[in-house]
Amino acid sequence: MRIAVIADIHGNVLALDAVLDDLRSRGGADITVDLGDCVSGPLWPRETMERLQALNLPTVRGNHDRRVAQDTADETMWPSDRYAQERLTAAQREALLALPLTLEIAPGVVAFHARPDHDEKYLADAIVDGQLVRAPLAAIRRRLKPLDPACRLVLCGHSHRNELIRIPGGPVIFNPGSVGCPAYDDDTPPAHVSEQGSPHARYGIVELGTDGHPSRFESIAVDYDHEAAAKQAEQAGRPEWAQALRTGFIKD
Repeated sequence: MRIAVIADIHGNVLALDAVLDDLRSRGGADITVDLGDCVSGPLWPRETMERLQALNLPTVRGNHDRRVAQDTADETMWPSDRYAQERLTAAQREALLALPLTLEIAPGVVAFHARPDHDEKYLADAIVDGQLVRAPLAAIRRRLKPLDPACRLVLCGHSHRNELIRIPGGPVIFNPGSVGCPAYDDDTPPAHVSEQGSPHARYGIVELGTDGHPSRFESIAVDYDHEAAAKQAEQAGRPEWAQALRTGFIKD
């Protein structure tokens, strides 16, 4: 089985289309999995949602999908979530809220956004000096405990950082990076940034062998018209998003 893995589109339909075009050029996949955070961001939330609904991909719910799906907005709502919420239909918001926290894609292959039991806590990351870095192995093992011991492959997103980690005696963790948001600044204590370091749209491909175990991984970075995305963010009054979209960094 050949599995394409996309995550953290964040309303960037230009990046999503570039990834889908690149995947087709590589012969496609047996299944494409969406790891959530589909529309939140000052870009094209409704267009992205329409594209994804037409594709009808197996999709898990991200923390921003849950937040966008709220019936009402208040002062605690993050600007990117509010921007998307205001542009989606009620039916589209309901569809986001109905997404599952986890999905079993194939025997022993589990997909979720952040952790198997939480959509907003990091799985393979720790915060050190305001940056996301790989967490200690013991911490990752502890966070994986809710999973069935038979799990062989974990597909996750949330951090926007490409990761491939084989847990000794446990599953392989694969994070493809972010399709549409190459860097972000989170002021939730402890404040931190995540930076992919380039404006490319990221996704991944996993091949399972005849025994069902992962046998090959590809981490792919695709060029697209990130300048158009940056200008869209500027028009929405979000210069920090424009900076991230142009460079993959929060600051020069």
